[in-house]
Amino acid sequence: MGTHPSYHGADMQLSPLQTQDGAIGTMNPVISITLLLSVLQMSRGQRVISLTACLVNQNLRLDCRHENNTNLPIQHEFSLTREKKKHVLSGTLGVPEHTYRSRVNLFSDRFIKVLTLANFTTKDEGDYMCELRVSGQNPTSSNKTINVIRDKLVKCGGISLLVQNTSWLLLLLLSLSFLQATDFISL
Repeated sequence: MGTHPSYHGADMQLSPLQTQDGAIGTMNPVISITLLLSVLQMSRGQRVISLTACLVNQNLRLDCRHENNTNLPIQHEFSLTREKKKHVLSGTLGVPEHTYRSRVNLFSDRFIKVLTLANFTTKDEGDYMCELRVSGQNPTSSNKTINVIRDKLVKCGGISLLVQNTSWLLLLLLSLSFLQATDFISL
């Protein structure tokens, strides 16, 4: 009971590990560091940073910005709670309600999920939630909620569209610089 198990073959430094019965075992330090890093990565892998709402014509747009520091699949769900009843609009966590399927469009990228609800009316007012979940041994979840009232919504601005497509804007600026440098165009 009080003896250390012996290891033959590899000359490795092993760290002591207390087992449930009180005996001391050993664990490879590389494995313990890898386990610690994977747990830390999963706990920070999908935190929702912000949830914003705005109108595009007669459509509601919800922007769910989030971290993505994991290689594990991120499940998501957009829902609406009104009159104390939750309605799943879109996602991989719950089953979307049939009444919303034809009105919902989802755009998903590494750091943002954008839900558009067509023909938004006062009947669609309520608390909208974006929830993200990383599956695995220790599943983690993060969410944000926003209260949406039609008369208080602002129109979506062009700047937020550019933020989503920053890579295209950067590519355009770099292309202009390159074309100018090669005397293809002059500004």
